[in-house]
Amino acid sequence: MSKLPKPVGFKILCKFPEIEETFGTSGLIKPDTVRNVEELTSVVLKVIDIGPDAYKDEARFPSGPFCKVGDYIVARGFAGTQFKVDGERYALIYDDAVEAVTTYPEGVTR
Repeated sequence: MSKLPKPVGFKILCKFPEIEETFGTSGLIKPDTVRNVEELTSVVLKVIDIGPDAYKDEARFPSGPFCKVGDYIVARGFAGTQFKVDGERYALIYDDAVEAVTTYPEGVTR
């Protein structure tokens, strides 16, 4: 975790899900281009860290934070600043970009 950037301000650090290498149980291997598109357009992210100012504005977030570290969230495709660390894809998104929390991340698709 020390290699990951620390979110600042209102940002949330999220990790993209691992994309399966095959098409279901068929055993057919997905081309790298297909896996890359699936990864880039994913709308489900895992919350890794939350910036110090996220959800502090009580007028905008009267019910408190939308999510916490460890939650799986739904956000718009291509949200935030996307980057890779050691081959794993991450995004820094604004606190108000969280549209939902899910307990079934593997079932949510674009």
